Amino acid sequence: MAMDVRLTVLSRALDQAVAVIDGVQESQLGDPTPCPGWDVGRLLAHLVAAPGRFVEMSNGGQPDWSTDPPVGPGEAGSAFRASADELLATWRAKGEDADTSMADWQTAEVAVHTWDLVRATGQDPDLDPEVAERGMAFMTAGLTDDNRGPAFGPEVPVPGDAPVYVRLAAVAGRAP
Repeated sequence: MAMDVRLTVLSRALDQAVAVIDGVQESQLGDPTPCPGWDVGRLLAHLVAAPGRFVEMSNGGQPDWSTDPPVGPGEAGSAFRASADELLATWRAKGEDADTSMADWQTAEVAVHTWDLVRATGQDPDLDPEVAERGMAFMTAGLTDDNRGPAFGPEVPVPGDAPVYVRLAAVAGRAP
C-alpha cells in the first residue's frame, strides 16, 4: 500500500481524535471507560501521549507505555494536535521508500482509543469508517491469543453487519 494512503488515513484518525478529545469535559475525567481499570482522565492522557511515543519509536527509542503524564481537557486537544503534527512530519521525512506498516498500527491504536473515549463521554461524532477499517484489518492480522496482553482482551463476538467501529472495538476485546 502506498505511503500516501496510509498517511492520509492516519491523518484522518488523528483529526477525528482531536475533535473527540476537545469534547471531553472536566467533570468526565473520573468516569469509567471501555478500557478495564481506566477512567476518562487516564485514557485521555494515554491518547494524548501516543503520537509522541510513536515519534520516539520511529527514532529508535523505547517509550514507556506504562505511565502517562496527566493532562486536563483544556490543554489536551492542543497537546495532541502538536504531537500528531510532529508524527505526520516524521513520517513524511522518511520518504516514499519507508516501511509504512507501522502507520496502520498507529491508526488502529488511535481509532480504538478514540472509540473508547467516545463511548466513555457520550459523544456522537461522525467517525470515519475507513479509519476503523484500516485499524481493524491491522488488528485482525496481528492480534493473537498469545500477544493480546493486558491491553486487549479476547475478541468479543459481534454480528458481521455491526457498525465498523463496533467490530473494531470487539476485535480489540472491548464489549461494545
